[in-house]
Amino acid sequence: MSRRGWLLFASLCVIWGIPYLLIRIAVREMDPATLVFLRTAPAAVLLAPLAIRRGGLRLLMARWKWVLAYTISEVAAPWLLLFSAETRISSSLAGLLIAAVPLMGALIYPFFDHTERLDARRLLGLCVGFAGVAGVVGLDVRGTSLVAVGEMVAVALGYTLGPLVISRRLADLPSIGVITASLVLTAVAYTPVGLTHLPASLSWQAVASVAGLALVCTAIAFLIFFELIREVGPARTTVITYVNPLVAVLLGVVLLGEPFTVGIAVGLPLIITGSVLATRRSTAAPAAQPVGASPAK
Repeated sequence: MSRRGWLLFASLCVIWGIPYLLIRIAVREMDPATLVFLRTAPAAVLLAPLAIRRGGLRLLMARWKWVLAYTISEVAAPWLLLFSAETRISSSLAGLLIAAVPLMGALIYPFFDHTERLDARRLLGLCVGFAGVAGVVGLDVRGTSLVAVGEMVAVALGYTLGPLVISRRLADLPSIGVITASLVLTAVAYTPVGLTHLPASLSWQAVASVAGLALVCTAIAFLIFFELIREVGPARTTVITYVNPLVAVLLGVVLLGEPFTVGIAVGLPLIITGSVLATRRSTAAPAAQPVGASPAK
């Protein structure tokens, strides 16, 4: 990847490593659907004036079906399923299942873009990175609900398809417009449940968690997310799901005094090595098709 690509990649790895902790705090005090509403509505309000000023919404109407497809696959459905699963599944197992996203992408993306074909080095990187995630988060299956596991598999599939929709159908549209539209659509869809299930009171920890999720992990993160997909493509972008659990675990060690385990010590270099291998572009790869271009017919 380019220097800019690595900077975007590292930024998103850090920002999307934070929600693991914030979600666990927030779902203790509110319904999952309410949390989706509270995460998307403030972010939409923050970004809407900027999107309108830049004219980022006018160009979306011609491709509203793809905007809706992206919204469902990346935001509206996965977040509800993720927040719901987090109440019945360990964070370690949730992180491990989300880390399946790059492997799903390796199976799906080549059917839509010949430049995303796997070579031996990238395949090795994906396997090494996944092993690293397993080492870092461990595997805590105590009290695991099969329904929650199914929800997390659906989340991983949605996170796999979302970047593909962006790169193939929406990449030439203003990022701010697509992001704002998806957040508005999600917030509106969850408004009835969100407003009627608001808790009578919230702790300051829950309020701070929701604010962090909405402003940093949504509004800012998605702007970086779109730029990263444009810079390196969807397959390499999904490798952030290997690093996100590592960031979450290291934050727990530094901020919460959690133990630095042997699994973390072993998994950390595996994740870094796997991520580097999985994101390097093969020198033998054919010339890249412009991002967002339609496949040849």
